[in-house]
Amino acid sequence: MFKTLANVFRIPDLRKKILITLLILTLYRLGSFIPIPGVSGTELKSFFARQTGSIFDLLNLFVGGNFERASIFALGIMPYITASIVIQLLGSIVPYFEKLRKEGADGQKKLNQITRYCTVALAAFNAITVTVGLVNMHGATGPVVPQPNFLFHLTGVITLVTGTMIVMWLGEQITEYGIGNGISLIIFAGIIARYPEGFINLFRTRFNSVSGVITSLLAIAVMILATAAIIFVTEAVRKIPVQYAKRIVGRKVYGGQSTYIPLRVNTAGVIPIIFAQSILMFPATLITLFQGGEAEVGSFWYNMRIWFSPGHWVYTIIYVALIIFFAYFYTAIVLNPTEMAENMIKYGGHIPGKKPGKKTAEYISSVLTRITLPGAVFFALIALLPEIMTNVFKLPFYFGGTGLIIVVGVALDTLKQIESHLIMRHYDGFMKKGKLKGRTS
Repeated sequence: MFKTLANVFRIPDLRKKILITLLILTLYRLGSFIPIPGVSGTELKSFFARQTGSIFDLLNLFVGGNFERASIFALGIMPYITASIVIQLLGSIVPYFEKLRKEGADGQKKLNQITRYCTVALAAFNAITVTVGLVNMHGATGPVVPQPNFLFHLTGVITLVTGTMIVMWLGEQITEYGIGNGISLIIFAGIIARYPEGFINLFRTRFNSVSGVITSLLAIAVMILATAAIIFVTEAVRKIPVQYAKRIVGRKVYGGQSTYIPLRVNTAGVIPIIFAQSILMFPATLITLFQGGEAEVGSFWYNMRIWFSPGHWVYTIIYVALIIFFAYFYTAIVLNPTEMAENMIKYGGHIPGKKPGKKTAEYISSVLTRITLPGAVFFALIALLPEIMTNVFKLPFYFGGTGLIIVVGVALDTLKQIESHLIMRHYDGFMKKGKLKGRTS
């Protein structure tokens, strides 16, 4: 491993890419501590200490705690991610976007431009919601915004939208000049930045007795096992054999070889979890934003916030059901069995034992239906892991759920790119036997 790491920095081009990536991520983290004007950091911190089960937890996950600090990067890259997902979904529904998707580089350029415009619009809407929410929040001794006037709203919206565009630009710079996917690495950096605090809190609260030490070691063991299981499921594929017929073009013979279609157990990735969390946390968030986090005990709004908070059985059942639903929905959007069958006919390929065309599409669809369920159920269990460890074993657990899935996935993609650079220059990769496989989602 140490020899491989040394080889990484022996390649000038790869060394430059890694250093650029680290520099940009450092700039991002430095900007995370610049606050929005007019917000009391002390009151905001005390407010968040009393909030659980709101969308603030999900947002904080992706922006590395920037939201609870009310920094200029409080919205992070979430508006861009939302806009990208919406444009991707429209590419399978609206003919105009579907046409752009099939036009190659020029079409992709137009889609990227549309995504940026949508990002600005979503960021402006989110920024208005955040400033209104900050005004309605109250800490332990006073309001989060001491002077809630028009100037605060104006400067807050401009600051947050500008911060989102800066983060998007930083991510694009990493993708173009660094190593790995820039947007994913920015999310990765925000999640990783919260891990040291989680370890410190774990050791501080549990290392004062023998039972505390045992439970802490249990938490670390569960984290390691969960990481290994996520890697296994993320890399798992169902290989469908495909046979291509020989074709003679001029004096050359093409085809005649056997290959396979790799269908991933988790084609949708972490997208179903994000969608499910966003929908379930929406009611509690609206109550928090417009009532300052306070609702009369026993009232309808109070009960709504309790029902849709992590830990309640209503939340858990609907959460798992939504993850499974969105796993199937997003897989159907990303992979089109009919289109795959048509491409096989175009290039002279067929699945042994299956008739080309409709029968082939039905077979691929049935395979996707069977393999998507276990992948969706597994990731639903991982998403519930912190809740299980906290409620069942009475153990504070900071390292499971959505964050761990994202960290593992981004790490695998980045290591794959680094390994491809090493192998291309005749160096050994990170693994002497086999190789890292990238994700399709």
